[in-house]
Amino acid sequence: MTEQEGTSVQKHSQSSEREAGIRSSVAAGLPVAIADLSDLVRIPSVSWDGFDASAVAQSAEAVAALFEATGVFDAVSVKRANTETGEAGQPAVLATRTARNGKPTVLLYAHHDVQPPGNDADWNSPPFEPTVRGDRLYGRGAADDKAGVVSHVAAVRALAESYGDDLELGLVVFIEGEEEFGSRSFADFLEQNREALAADVIVVADSDNWNIDTPALTISLRGNVTLKLTVSTLSHASHSGMFGGAAPDAMLATIRLLSTLHTTDGSVAVEGLTSSGEAVPESSDADFIVDAGLLPGVTPIGTGPLLGRLWAKPAITVTGIDAPSVQNASNTLQPQVSVKISARIAPGQDARVAFEALKTHLYANAPFGAHLEISDVDTGQAFLVDTSGWAVAEAKQAMADAWGVDPVETGVGGSIPFIADLVRVFPEAQILVTGVEDPDTRAHSPNESLHLGVFKRAILTEALLLSRLAEKRLTDF
Repeated sequence: MTEQEGTSVQKHSQSSEREAGIRSSVAAGLPVAIADLSDLVRIPSVSWDGFDASAVAQSAEAVAALFEATGVFDAVSVKRANTETGEAGQPAVLATRTARNGKPTVLLYAHHDVQPPGNDADWNSPPFEPTVRGDRLYGRGAADDKAGVVSHVAAVRALAESYGDDLELGLVVFIEGEEEFGSRSFADFLEQNREALAADVIVVADSDNWNIDTPALTISLRGNVTLKLTVSTLSHASHSGMFGGAAPDAMLATIRLLSTLHTTDGSVAVEGLTSSGEAVPESSDADFIVDAGLLPGVTPIGTGPLLGRLWAKPAITVTGIDAPSVQNASNTLQPQVSVKISARIAPGQDARVAFEALKTHLYANAPFGAHLEISDVDTGQAFLVDTSGWAVAEAKQAMADAWGVDPVETGVGGSIPFIADLVRVFPEAQILVTGVEDPDTRAHSPNESLHLGVFKRAILTEALLLSRLAEKRLTDF
């Protein structure tokens, strides 16, 4: 055996021992990780207007303390972006560790804010009281995305136990505080912390997996357009008996207008909204019906391969209506009705172009001369991953080794608009979209939950990935 061969064998042995230690650390640390996650779930960190902002601040401090306690980072802080309007963004956590000896730097992203809980009566246990039933942990944010936060914490812990002071990998942690409210100060935060956030690889832990046994790397995301539409037909409410049948009420006009957004089979009917045409794997309608919770006899909408409808085509949903409740309804013609419209935009289409198409359609189809007002417009760009990079290969191998099965490359019907900002500010960085969710997670819905087996495998995947990157220099790729 030559000296070079001997050195190679020795390095392979050291790497195997280190990875065995990481597997052991992740397994031993899982109860602590679940406890940390449960503590975070108890903090109702809803970033939406009208909710207690102090809870988001409390959550940020708790997350910062977790990363500080790893002992890995040179600096950990809670920061807010300064925006053009003069309002500070929600508190985010920024932690940094400088790379040494030519090693790459990895940015770990997640968000600590959560969706509103909705009606507590729809939950089987209180939304902010973490509850284990079977192999799942229930609670708002238990999966989306406080599990993403803690998966980063737990992976870094395992890395620290394995390397100690020998760790030369650069690490940056960015835990956002307003992702569920549209990441409105995200771009400002990137610009104001550009140097600290610069990285070679960015891991966005905010997506899902194929199922509880098969990991997934998300390679496409739809963009989004949201807006408030107000439809007005009368200067004041009128008696439905005296004027009904001749005077067009705003509710009728709104219903007629909204009905033009779709064809009879449920496909989007807005001219100018495009499809990406990307290839999709085969899937079962039966599985979709179960995962989506369709009632008996209810059928999927749209045409073409089912996953194509979810990943590669646009979708439009009315997510809210401001109108009298049934209990408070009186016999009057409504002068004005407001709705919130959420559109998902196929990869490859600019969200701003999609908004103009939707706006044009609404004004062109307003019935009875109804007056329209569009406000509160928000857009987010779609995303397609370049799968040819070395980081993708490393991530897929780490997934296969942690889960015991090869990962699936998937699209996601949802949106993570800030990824477009990451690409713009850090064009050379390779972006990996991973996650801890599965088809039964019910993110954003009542009874949101995390599969604890998926949680463990997600932590191990990231720990293995970081360990392998820690063994390489940028010149190795």
